[in-house]
Amino acid sequence: MTSTKSQNSNMLLAFLTLLGVIAIVAVVGFFMLRKGPEIIQGQAEVTEYRVSSKVPGRILEFRVKEGQKVNAGDTLAILEAPDVMAKMEQARAAEAAAQAQNEKAIKGARQEQIQAAYEMWQKAQAGVTIAEKSYKRVKNLFEQGVMPAQKLDEVTAQRDAAIATEKAAKAQYTMAKNGAEREDKMATEALVNRAKGAVAEVESYIKETYLIAPAAGEVSEIFPKIGELIGTGAPIMNIAELDDMWVSFNVREDLLKDLTMGTEFEAIVPALDNKTIKLKVYYLKDLGTYAAWKATKTTGQFDLKTFEVKANTLETVENLRPGMSVIIDK
Repeated sequence: MTSTKSQNSNMLLAFLTLLGVIAIVAVVGFFMLRKGPEIIQGQAEVTEYRVSSKVPGRILEFRVKEGQKVNAGDTLAILEAPDVMAKMEQARAAEAAAQAQNEKAIKGARQEQIQAAYEMWQKAQAGVTIAEKSYKRVKNLFEQGVMPAQKLDEVTAQRDAAIATEKAAKAQYTMAKNGAEREDKMATEALVNRAKGAVAEVESYIKETYLIAPAAGEVSEIFPKIGELIGTGAPIMNIAELDDMWVSFNVREDLLKDLTMGTEFEAIVPALDNKTIKLKVYYLKDLGTYAAWKATKTTGQFDLKTFEVKANTLETVENLRPGMSVIIDK
């Protein structure tokens, strides 16, 4: 009888112990498995521009280092491009030759050539004078019946030839005195302008050997080393414009309720001792899908898409750097 009571007591104790364990597990599960606050994590982003060169060359010198702040107009690096310098010598020589041709066309013939043409004209005029006198004498004698018609014809032809020679000599003198034709002068002037354009083009390439910062920022990365060859358009360094910074989040669409366009909200930056910053949404776009989208749930639920949300800081945040995490508690 006593043994039966003892067994009943032990079974009751075991049952109560089991109930206690179940109760404890239920309480722990309630607190452990209940839905906690949603956390949206993003990071600070910054605009960067890439510095590159139009001309191939070799890195001769860097004027900046990574992490250094630069202003617009600062020289970042210098390239060595001997091929460009050789082209400059060729372009300048071509310009000098074209300029000489142009000056020659403007100046016209040499003074000696002009004088020679003048003397030939004077000689031709003297020939015309003699031919006229001979023609008159022979004509008088022909009219008196002393000279035959054949002789008159010969003297007339000699006079006409002398007159034509005089006209030709005068034209040669006029041409030498006036210089080149208007079209020839325009052609030589065009050659000069073309040569100057070639020089200007090579000068622009030489300027490209000096890499200048187009905007203020901070050098974030430098790719080549001094002495390395780089090709046309090859990146040399990245400059971060720290004044143009924003925060980017990837947000599930069921959490977009408080992050619509123009919404202002607060977030914390763990790297800045959980500092609270104020942000304003200015960009909202779905990240898109790379295949035909269709629902995969068959129980009345639906697939949730992800949106990219960008927000500007409403005030300057000291020491905020690109890549720092920014947290939103939902």
